[in-house]
Amino acid sequence: MLDVLGTLERTHTCGELRETHVGEQVVLMGWVAKKRDFGVFTFIDLRDREGVTQIVVREEDAGEAHAKAKNLRGEFVIAVKGEVVSRDEGTHNSKLATGDIEVKVSEILILNDAKVPPFQLEVAGSENLAAEDTRLKYRYLDLRRPQLQHNIRMRAKAVAKIREYFDNRGFIEIETPILLKSTPEGARDFIVPSRIHTGKFFALPQSPQILKQLTMIAGMDRYYQIARCFRDEDLRADRQPEFTQLDMEMSFANQEMAYREIEGMFGHVFKLIGVDLPAQWPRMTYAEAMRRYGSDKPDLRFEMELVDLSDSLRDTDFAPFADTLGKGGEIKCIVAKGKADYSRKQLDDLQDFVKRYGAGALAWIKIAPGSPPVLGGVAPAEGDGVVITSSLAKVLGEAKISQLAKTAAAESGDLVLIVAGRKSVVAAALGALRVEVAKREELIDRTAYKPLIVTEFPMFEHDEDSDSYTAAHHPFTSPMDEDLELFKTAVNDDSQHTLLGQVRAKAYDAVINGYECAGGSIRIHQKEIQALNFKALGLSPEKARERFGFFLDALEYGTPPHGGFAAGIERTCMILVGTENIRDVMAFPKTASAQDLMMDSPGDVDASQLGELGIKIED
Repeated sequence: MLDVLGTLERTHTCGELRETHVGEQVVLMGWVAKKRDFGVFTFIDLRDREGVTQIVVREEDAGEAHAKAKNLRGEFVIAVKGEVVSRDEGTHNSKLATGDIEVKVSEILILNDAKVPPFQLEVAGSENLAAEDTRLKYRYLDLRRPQLQHNIRMRAKAVAKIREYFDNRGFIEIETPILLKSTPEGARDFIVPSRIHTGKFFALPQSPQILKQLTMIAGMDRYYQIARCFRDEDLRADRQPEFTQLDMEMSFANQEMAYREIEGMFGHVFKLIGVDLPAQWPRMTYAEAMRRYGSDKPDLRFEMELVDLSDSLRDTDFAPFADTLGKGGEIKCIVAKGKADYSRKQLDDLQDFVKRYGAGALAWIKIAPGSPPVLGGVAPAEGDGVVITSSLAKVLGEAKISQLAKTAAAESGDLVLIVAGRKSVVAAALGALRVEVAKREELIDRTAYKPLIVTEFPMFEHDEDSDSYTAAHHPFTSPMDEDLELFKTAVNDDSQHTLLGQVRAKAYDAVINGYECAGGSIRIHQKEIQALNFKALGLSPEKARERFGFFLDALEYGTPPHGGFAAGIERTCMILVGTENIRDVMAFPKTASAQDLMMDSPGDVDASQLGELGIKIED
């Protein structure tokens, strides 16, 4: 028989009581986390979202409550009434904020019982957790774990800080619709059929991009919202089909104004974890980031920059390298300091790793520990004590290997890792390898927070399969003023179309510790430039009007210069709580295959529902 709460009210949470409360009569409510039965007395760890308090039930003090305590199991929901007392000497628990006290119970109410959970909630270390699929199926239980409780609360605090910052800066929070028209933004849309307008479809927003630009045309001047966004794309550890982003836009803005808002907002939010980000972040162009790190979101908490070996190999007759350079590719390397002792298996593992990014092979050079510096690009005599080994020794010769080691600035005990191929492949492979080696060798300072603003992104990306250009950011990004004439030439002169690849955009990303936390741009506000951009993307005037007619009409009515950015709430929170899994900062996430295991969705719908929508599923 379960007890009725009646008029009894909780006086404190399970994380609140301290020595100053000793002697007080209190009422606590929560879940049984642990029970330890010692016969004449029973200890219970009572848990709620604020923490854990130890309660003790003694037979001599509370016979009826003691009898109830014997029947308690993990996750029972109970209320207890009793007196706060100091713990006996030597029994204090420094791991608990409430570890100096306990509650001597006089009364227990069992508010609800519980089945044995399908997995253990109280575990030490993430390696002891149940399988993620199991935890996602019973997410309401998984969310009781203190770490996830902390993460979700941190997310709520971060959003509150964001709102506080923008409210204080004169921005207006404006909510935009969820049911929109399908417009191309880079990923697949989630499509929603209309019952009222049979055969017509809404799309869920990939972002409020066009709508926030329309708020600028409407004269709102400074807008923000915490927006839900939807993208039907392949998933990974830091992606979900539905996610939340801070969206902001302001009129009469230039890039530096946008950078200041990015820096100010993140600086305000990161105070939650006691981190003071710099008032002005370092700037780096996209071209420099790719050249030095092979990534447009470089992690600056460790060194290991890419080194270009192409010039040192221009005269090579080694066919794979000569062919790569002849086709406009490149050969680059990274230097793993002090890792010349890597085994063949470790090197094979790294080779398999870079192949995931399109690299054909991973070459290496080892400089044995204790060797003197490599001098003059020529391998010293054996008596000089230099011992260099390489997977390329037979095809390049000792002198060339020594020269490459010198170019890479490799020293005694270092390992040089080399990739050749198309520029995009080399960047992707070595950029990822740089991070992988740093993780394996624990080179990353986990206490550091290194922000960066990456600027001057390409305006277009070349699709080799279709030999066409797509918007690198989105179709409404403005070209750099310095590249405007180049842009016009590339669009209007078919023979110069390849110049589109050289046009830079007023686009920028905010990066923290290797994560792209925010991205934005200064937008096109002149209809003539917008028309040129659609033409560059292969959209005829008719097609552009079909997809964006309402927006093109709006541009006719006095559009101010404007720009802004969007910041990923989940990615920001991942950094705040120190996780690499986006699901750790979402209350009810999907799996990597976009399924909700708890609700068993996506699922089937009744044939009658499909009939109302005019939809028939074919076998």
